[in-house]
Amino acid sequence: MSVLFKKSFKIVAALTLLIAGQSLAVSAPSVSAKNVAVDNTAKQTYTLNFVDADINALINAVSRITGINFIIDPRVKGKVTIISNKEMPSEDVYQVFLSVLKVHGFAAVVGANVTKIVPEVNAKQDAIPFMNKRFYNGGDAFVTRVIEVRYIDAAQLVPILRPLVPQRGHLAAYPASNVLVISDSAANIMRLEKIIRRIDQATSDEVEVIPLEHATATEVVRIMQQLASLNPKQKKSINVIADDRTNSVLLGGPRASRVRTRALISHLDTPLEFSGNTHVIYLRNAVAKDMVPVLTGVSKSILTVGKGKKTATSSVGGIVIEAHESTNSLVISAPANVVRSLKTVIQRLDIRRAQVLVEAVIAEVSEESTRELGVQWAGGGSNSRQPVGLINFDNGYSAANLLLDTPPVASGLSLGVGDFIGTSRIGALIRALSADVGTNILSTPSLVTIDNKEAEIVVGQNVPFITGAFSGPGGGGANPTNPFTTIQRQDVGLTLKIKPQINEGNSIKLDVQQEVSSLSPSTVGADLITNKRSIKTTVMVEDGGIVVLGGLIEETLREDEQRVPVLGDIPILGLLFRYNKTTKVKTNLMVFIHPQIMKDAAMLKSLTNDKYNFIRAKQLAIRERGVKLMADDESPLLPEFKEFLTLPPAYDESTEAGTQILMPPVISGDVATTTDNAIRLPPSVAAKKAPRAVKGKEVGLTEVVPPTLNESSE
Repeated sequence: MSVLFKKSFKIVAALTLLIAGQSLAVSAPSVSAKNVAVDNTAKQTYTLNFVDADINALINAVSRITGINFIIDPRVKGKVTIISNKEMPSEDVYQVFLSVLKVHGFAAVVGANVTKIVPEVNAKQDAIPFMNKRFYNGGDAFVTRVIEVRYIDAAQLVPILRPLVPQRGHLAAYPASNVLVISDSAANIMRLEKIIRRIDQATSDEVEVIPLEHATATEVVRIMQQLASLNPKQKKSINVIADDRTNSVLLGGPRASRVRTRALISHLDTPLEFSGNTHVIYLRNAVAKDMVPVLTGVSKSILTVGKGKKTATSSVGGIVIEAHESTNSLVISAPANVVRSLKTVIQRLDIRRAQVLVEAVIAEVSEESTRELGVQWAGGGSNSRQPVGLINFDNGYSAANLLLDTPPVASGLSLGVGDFIGTSRIGALIRALSADVGTNILSTPSLVTIDNKEAEIVVGQNVPFITGAFSGPGGGGANPTNPFTTIQRQDVGLTLKIKPQINEGNSIKLDVQQEVSSLSPSTVGADLITNKRSIKTTVMVEDGGIVVLGGLIEETLREDEQRVPVLGDIPILGLLFRYNKTTKVKTNLMVFIHPQIMKDAAMLKSLTNDKYNFIRAKQLAIRERGVKLMADDESPLLPEFKEFLTLPPAYDESTEAGTQILMPPVISGDVATTTDNAIRLPPSVAAKKAPRAVKGKEVGLTEVVPPTLNESSE
C-alpha cells in the first residue's frame, strides 16, 4: 500500500513541476544534475520537493543553489521530506534548508569560508557567529547574541527566559555589565529580544523630593504612615521617607499615588496660627547650661544681662532657649526651621565623649655627701655667762655654748676641752662630721578624666606657714597684750593636674601641670623650708605612647673654708683656727607621661579590675603576715571585684528576720555615702550565705555587694 502511494505521489509531483515550467525534482536518495531545473530569467527562483531523501542529497542541492561550501559532521544522517509548490529565491531556499536541519536536530555553524553541519547539542560549543544585520530577518541559523539590559537586573530575567530557550541553546547573565548572553537560532533570539525589551522598561515609580517650609518632615511622614495603617489590607503603592537634614519628604511610587500624596502634604505644610513652637530636648551627655551659649550663637540671638554675662536663658526675636538643670534638658521656643537647625547642632554635640587615663612617672635619684672639720674657741669670766673672747664659725653651732653648764649636743663628733673650775673659763670645740645622704623617689600618680575636661589629684599634707606675727606693748607690764601669729596653709606633697584633648588620628594633646614638694629637714628662722619640683607644659602624645615632660640632671660641689686672720695662716698650727666644709650633691630628676584613651566601657572595666586586684593583693599580703600584738584581729580586705557586679538579694527575702549584712558605700554622682540600713536575710538564706564570724578567717565577703548603677542613681 505504501509503495502504491509513493508511486502516485511521484507522478503528481512530476506533473506539477512540468506545469510550473521550472522544477527541482528528487525522487530517490541520490540526486543528479539533470534532476535540477533552473529558470534563466532575471531572478532565478526554485521549488524544492524531496520525499524521503537522504539529508546529504539536500545539502548537496542547497550547496549548488547558494554556492555555500559545507562540511558535514559524520553524525549528520537521516531522511528528509520537503514539499514546495511556491517558487522562492536562493535566500529563502537557504532558510528552508536551515529549518529542515533544525527539525532533524542539526544546525549550520557559519565559519569564515565554510559552513559546518553539526548536531545541535554540539553547536553552542563551536565557533558560533555573532548575530549581525544579515541575521535580523530571523531564520534558524545558530548564532550568539549579547543583549544589554538597561533598567532591571539581568539575573532576574534568567529564570523568566530559561523555559523559552531549548536545551541545545545557552542562556546566561553577566552581572558586571548587566547583559544577557544567548546562543540559539536567530529567530528565537529575535523573539527573546522582543520579550526582554517589553520587560526592560523604565518604571513609573520615580522618586520625587518635596521640600517643606512650615511643617516638620518627620511629623509629616508619621501622619502618612498612620493613614496607611488604617487600611492594612490595601497594597502599599508609595514609599514616604523623611530627610531631616533638608526638611524634605521623599516620595517613591506610581505617578497617580504620588499626585494624591503630594496634595495631602501640601495641605499639611501650612503655617500655624502662632509662628513659634516649643520643644523640650533631653540631653544624654552634654551639660544643658553649657549648650545655651552655643545654641544662642547659632540662632543669632544673644541675651546680655547685667555686666554682659550670658545666662542660661536667651531670648531675642521670638526665639527662647532655656536650660533646665534639674533634668539636664533644653527648652527651645522658636520657629520650626530654627528648631530643626538647633536639633541638628544638639545631635552632633550631645555625644558620649571618650575618657583618657593619664599615668605620670616621677623618678628622682639624688646623692649628697658632706665633710666638716674645724676648731672653735671661747673664753669668759666666772661671774658672767657672756664670753669675753670668742672664735665662732658659721657652722650651725655656736662656741658660746661651751660656757653653758649644759651645752647642746651637735651632730657628728664634737670634742670640747677647757678650764671651767677657776675664776676664768676657757674652752675649745673640735668638730668633725662626715654625712652621706641618698634619695630614691618613684611616684606614679594616675588619673582618669573625660576628653577636654580638667582633672586634678593631690596627695600630701596641708602645712601651715607663718606669714606674720604681732606682739603689742603690755598694759603697764612687761608682757604684751593680745599677741597673735598669722599663718597660711599650703599643700605639700604630690599634685597632678591634666586636661586632655583627643584629636583626629588618636593623638592626644595634654595640658600638664605636675608638682612634687616636701619639707626640708632644716629651717630658717622660725619657719619651714619646702623642696619643690614643678613642671607645666603642653605636649602632643599618641594613644598608648610615653613621652618625657622634662627633668633635671644636676651635680653641685661646694667647698667652704673659714679662718682667723694671721692665726689661720700659720702652717700646722693654723688648723686650730680654721673651719672647713665640703658638700657634693648629685640630682637626677625625670618626669614621664603615659596617656591611654578609654574608647569603650570594656576598656575602663578592665583597667578598674587591674587596679582593684593590685590593691587587694597588697591587702592579702598584709593579712597573711597578721597583726602584731593583736592575734585576734585581721587587717581590712576588699572583697573580690566580681562581687561588686552581683545584684543584691530580692526585697521580699530581705524583709524576713535573719543575719544582718552591712552594705558597702553607695556611690551616687561624685559623693560616696554609706547606708545604715542592714539587709536582713531569712534564716535559711542566712545560714548558707552568711556564716558566723570565725576568728582569723574571712567571713561573709560574698554578701558584700553594692547596688547596681541604676539603683545608686535614684
